[in-house]
Amino acid sequence: MAASSPSRSGRKFWMLGGGIVLVIVLYTGAWFYAASQLKNTVLRAIAPGNTAGVSGACTDIDFRGYPFRIGLFCSKVDVDDTVNGVSASFGQLRSAAQVYAPGHIVWELDSPAEIRSAHGLSLNAEWASLQSSLITKLKGIDRSSMVIDGLKGTAVSSQTGQTIDFDAAHTEIHLRQNGGDLDGAISVTDSKAAIKDWPAFPKLSASADVTLAGKAGMIDGSDQRGLFGASGELRKVVADIGDGKVMTLSGPFSFDEEGYLSGKFKLEIEQLGPWRDSIKQTFPDIAKTVDTAAKLLKALADGGDKVSVDLVVARGNATVGGFIPLGSIPPI
Repeated sequence: MAASSPSRSGRKFWMLGGGIVLVIVLYTGAWFYAASQLKNTVLRAIAPGNTAGVSGACTDIDFRGYPFRIGLFCSKVDVDDTVNGVSASFGQLRSAAQVYAPGHIVWELDSPAEIRSAHGLSLNAEWASLQSSLITKLKGIDRSSMVIDGLKGTAVSSQTGQTIDFDAAHTEIHLRQNGGDLDGAISVTDSKAAIKDWPAFPKLSASADVTLAGKAGMIDGSDQRGLFGASGELRKVVADIGDGKVMTLSGPFSFDEEGYLSGKFKLEIEQLGPWRDSIKQTFPDIAKTVDTAAKLLKALADGGDKVSVDLVVARGNATVGGFIPLGSIPPI
């Protein structure tokens, strides 16, 4: 009996050792699977779309952080959308998640960025910092946040030769699934735009808060229709060009299957006079039209400098109060 005791002890030792090895093998496999999912999730966040038509590639891909942290590093990111004829390239990507919370992902993307479309539009951009965080669920992205500092870019159309330069000191984009709906909040601080052969636009800070009904899948591209046939609520858009010159817009809206906008909005303008003067200075060729519109709006406000009017859009045709024409909005 005494001779069998060391044999049983040896078997227990090898069983324990084998169990430890098995756990390590399983954990390692799960870690690399989570790292692969991390890559796919981040690429979907950078370029959401139909996975059958959109592909992403990481150059010099490197997984780091084993065993307690899941990290993905790429020297360059390339995205191709063969359905819409769009391709894009970005700088270095760094992303990470903790092993105990793999659904919470943080990532950073370096500039420059270059986006090209088959329709002749190209966009080049750079920034000082781009940071983002994602919360995932079993299928898709539940919510995302992105903060961009020091954004500068140029958009060029090869068809028209038109050039637009823009920059913004600080930009934030927040998206979340709210049941089947998509909630979005966007803010831009100290932004400027310059269009070739146009007068200079004033510096602008703006924010928007919107809900799209039934469009939760747009956050990660699982929704195939986008804005076509969509409806929602514009809770508030605020544009501020300084010195108390603030304009707000809110109300329900929809897009038809051809991409035309319809909606009934409430437009509020603080300090109508200074807004009129700023627009006339920016666009002197339409000064008379601006004066006429300002007089009309002031009459609707009983002579005051704070205006609140209904802005009605029916399949792209915009009117004040449903009867004073403003112009047409092209389809998306």
